[in-house]
Amino acid sequence: MFKGFTRFLQSPGAHLKTLFGPQETSGGQTGPRVIPRDQHPVSRQQFSEPALKVLYRLHNAGFEAYLVGGCIRDSLLGQRPKDFDVATEATPEQIRELFRNSRIIGRRFRIVHVRFGREVIEVTTFRGKHNNDHGDHIAQQSEHGLLLRDNVWGDIHEDAIRRDFTVNALYYSIADFSIHDFADGVRDIESRTLRLIGDPATRYREDPVRMLRAVRFAVKLDFHISPESEAPIVELAPLLLQIPPARLFDEILKLFMAGHGVETFRMLRQYGLFAMLFPEAEEAMAEQPWVEALVEQALASTDQRIHEERPVTPAFLFAALLWGPVQRRQAELEAEGMPPIPALQLASQQALSRQLKHISIPKRFSLPMRDIWDLQLRLPQRRGKRALQTREHPRFRAAYDFLLLREAAGEIEPGLGEWWTAYQEGDEHDQRRLLEKAGGDAGPGGNSRRRRPRKRRRRSSSGPA
Repeated sequence: MFKGFTRFLQSPGAHLKTLFGPQETSGGQTGPRVIPRDQHPVSRQQFSEPALKVLYRLHNAGFEAYLVGGCIRDSLLGQRPKDFDVATEATPEQIRELFRNSRIIGRRFRIVHVRFGREVIEVTTFRGKHNNDHGDHIAQQSEHGLLLRDNVWGDIHEDAIRRDFTVNALYYSIADFSIHDFADGVRDIESRTLRLIGDPATRYREDPVRMLRAVRFAVKLDFHISPESEAPIVELAPLLLQIPPARLFDEILKLFMAGHGVETFRMLRQYGLFAMLFPEAEEAMAEQPWVEALVEQALASTDQRIHEERPVTPAFLFAALLWGPVQRRQAELEAEGMPPIPALQLASQQALSRQLKHISIPKRFSLPMRDIWDLQLRLPQRRGKRALQTREHPRFRAAYDFLLLREAAGEIEPGLGEWWTAYQEGDEHDQRRLLEKAGGDAGPGGNSRRRRPRKRRRRSSSGPA
């Protein structure tokens, strides 16, 4: 971290009072701690041009506007921010008038997306207190405290205490380049502590997804969750069942597609959150040790690809997360006398149907996922043209990688994966030899020897005319 900033954090109380400004008192915090530009390392050079355009246009139009949240937190941690959120006193309609390249989205939380090519700047209006009377702009809660709608506008002070974690209640002013710290978030950054603003149980009930965010930030930032913020999570984990499946799909991508999937998975299970997201997978893990090993290896593979900046797809990850449930169901169906292929297809359909009640999986991911599963029954079939046909399948590579994970996890005996590795790497002669060894009778081009034609039965004279 910036040396001057570290000294500022460690300086005695008298110095803090000077730097934080006259609003800070020894008896408590009545206003934000204002950190001037020469006392923090955050620079406009770290921000994207679109983010600055949004800030300056709002500022020049007479509205208060700040960069807020993760981009400031990450900048203070010495990381280069990727996403930029703006908080302003302008209403969504006023923001929309200023930016023709914007649209208002959301019903529960109305926000504005301002698009610059592929980059989207999220702009939110300062939130107010739930019980404030703002006419049509209302907040609505369920009987359990879940926020169903939250479109009450307020000022920056009210907005700050409505944010989830102290380290996210940091505002960067474009007017004088200072940082406004409303919840002692800078201190928590220094101690690497993740702490909810307000009463944790109440805040989790307002939005149970905050429990997932606590895990995600703790793993991503290498922070520890404060004891008071950690304490209610196990008890309140079932509140996630109230969250719409479509919203949880977006959260799953953030949890598992950021390069820290293995650690995130373990922490989710520690707090009982994973069972709320993937209940049947949790059940399968309790019965078969290979299920957990398969999931962890799939997550480790995804993490590695992300760190190497190679492409990843949620389809492969969902295939691993739900394979245990599929295999449980398939075994039950086969025990009832159903052949393997229809048993797998029906098991896949049943497992996916149950999962969709918890997390929506778009067809652009569920269809490739099912292809990966179906190919697990085709990979052992290598006679005749089958090896070549399987090799040319669009999902072959993903299915092959999945097969290797199954072997490594101990679900199936090793050997088939090695055969397919050699088949892909071999020349024409090697492929022919491998097919013969596997009991096939086809060359690498798939030209199998002709079978003798069956003799046609002579029609009996006593048969039907």
